[in-house]
Amino acid sequence: QLQASGGGLVQAGGSLRLSCSASRRTSSNNGMGWFRQAPGKEREFVAGISWSGTNTLYADSVKGRFTISRDRAKSTVYLQMNSLKPEDTAVYYCAVRRYAGSGSSRSDYAYWGQGTLVTVSS
Repeated sequence: QLQASGGGLVQAGGSLRLSCSASRRTSSNNGMGWFRQAPGKEREFVAGISWSGTNTLYADSVKGRFTISRDRAKSTVYLQMNSLKPEDTAVYYCAVRRYAGSGSSRSDYAYWGQGTLVTVSS
């Protein structure tokens, strides 16, 4: 139900744009978000967006560099990643929240995509 794409290999300082398509049934009235998991680490929150797209939330580590947005007509959420750093290397997952607002708690997300790998070289 969730299909993430856009990952790849990029040099430090570069940019990538991730996309995640969700079924309208599972996402139209729900917040959505992006998480990431680096090797040997816990999955962590990156960014979230409310059902309307009005409210967004970011982890401190990506604030000012990443931008989350959504196109409700296409049931798609995006993550624009600029000024990438080697520490951004991880598998990135999109998810649909149980609630309409944005939020950072992993337990509030009900549906998860398969993940897309982002590798940032130094």
